[in-house]
Amino acid sequence: MDDTTKEDGSGSSRKAVRKEKRSYIFRKWTWIDVMKASSVGTVHLLCVLAPFNFEWEALLFGVILAIMSALTITFSYHRNLAHRRFKLPKWLEYSFAYSALFALQGHPIDWVSTHRFHHQFTDSDRDPHSPIEGFWFSHVFWVFDSSYIREKVTKLWIGGRDNVMDLKQQWFYRFLRNTIGLHIMTFWTLVYLWGGLPYLTCGVENSHLSSENNLQQGVGGTITYHGTGIVNSACHIWGSRAWNTKDTSRNIWWLGPFTMGESWHNNHHAFETSARYGLEWYQVDLTWYLISFFQALGLATDVKLPSEAQKRKLAFAR
Repeated sequence: MDDTTKEDGSGSSRKAVRKEKRSYIFRKWTWIDVMKASSVGTVHLLCVLAPFNFEWEALLFGVILAIMSALTITFSYHRNLAHRRFKLPKWLEYSFAYSALFALQGHPIDWVSTHRFHHQFTDSDRDPHSPIEGFWFSHVFWVFDSSYIREKVTKLWIGGRDNVMDLKQQWFYRFLRNTIGLHIMTFWTLVYLWGGLPYLTCGVENSHLSSENNLQQGVGGTITYHGTGIVNSACHIWGSRAWNTKDTSRNIWWLGPFTMGESWHNNHHAFETSARYGLEWYQVDLTWYLISFFQALGLATDVKLPSEAQKRKLAFAR
């Protein structure tokens, strides 16, 4: 599962067949779509309530939670599980994957599968969150459109989400898939019992700042959620292109610190085999710094980086 290829299930090259843009609102909504939209709506409502329940300690809690949520998503779900760009001991891999649940972007099997499909079908009619369908679709509305994912991706792929068999074969990830709601409800119930509404509104509000998928909570949730969304949307529309990729990926330098390095998106699409996205010393990539820390401790091994030959191949002619 290491290297994704931009082919369909039959092995033939993908072809982007553009059809009418999907309606964001006026379409059939499944009960899952309604549940997801209600969750995101609740998160934003809690964010609005945060100023009326403000406490400095609660805000600090929310900021810490936002940073932790963002880092666990980018470090675990994205670079470790989705792309397998470094290895961790199982106890550490599972610990980070469990922590990432509380960023409210779904369980690892679902997140990783959707992200692998994104790389496999980038900017085509089967991209799960392509900006070709519109900015707001790629930013947020794709999350509430389970029919789109089923029709455009999993239904056309023999075996559905069989691009994550490496995770499905592990009991721990099956366990998280089956019990995710229990863990999240328990965590936020404990937060409320500990700090009341101020902690709930600031914590949920600040946990939204990560790298690529589903739901979150209050100020923490809102920040993390839109941090993820802006990588899916803005980083395929605006910004600079350092590498000659065959997609619309862009680098947005000023978003680097806020997305834990994920906004070096053109770098990432150019070198999917790399654990490092901020390839230059001045390109801030907090997730890479965390990977380097564990590498120095001997806990992160087989850390992959692009070779000079790979860079020359994708460099623009000067």
